[in-house]
Amino acid sequence: MAEASRTLLFCNGTLKQGHQNHFLMQDLIRKKDANFLGPYVTHQSHPLVIGPHGIPYLINHPGCGHRVKGELYPVSAQRLVRVDELEGTSIGHYERLPIQVCEEGKDSVLVAAQGYFAHRSFGEKLWERKGKVGLAEFGDKEGKEDGAPGSGSILHDIASFITSDD
Repeated sequence: MAEASRTLLFCNGTLKQGHQNHFLMQDLIRKKDANFLGPYVTHQSHPLVIGPHGIPYLINHPGCGHRVKGELYPVSAQRLVRVDELEGTSIGHYERLPIQVCEEGKDSVLVAAQGYFAHRSFGEKLWERKGKVGLAEFGDKEGKEDGAPGSGSILHDIASFITSDD
């Protein structure tokens, strides 16, 4: 029987090596439901901002921001559901959308992948709230910003953040 289909998943935030949610990718790799292909970068620039609790958000606004660095993983369709669950796609936290990436240093070879973007209900507002200033990469120090506990609902905390004046 043929191997199950795999989705190329571009991870640019907490799923990357060295970050708090990478445990899920490690588990999928251990179970042979994913593997690490290496460092990749977005073909087009996109905004990448840090929201409440130090959580990174890629904004679906191509042509703004920077070419964002991340990692590429083929993930089995069967296990992609686990990643979607962690990323809160069913509650409107992130949405998994198509994105073109290329291996670092090999800009001429484009790869069609999918990535997790801030949900459309708040992504653009978050970009504006951050002064339309973003990052090229979610690194070690960014993952440790603003870790203060909030209301218990990340979507509520995001709404409060984008409407606050400070």
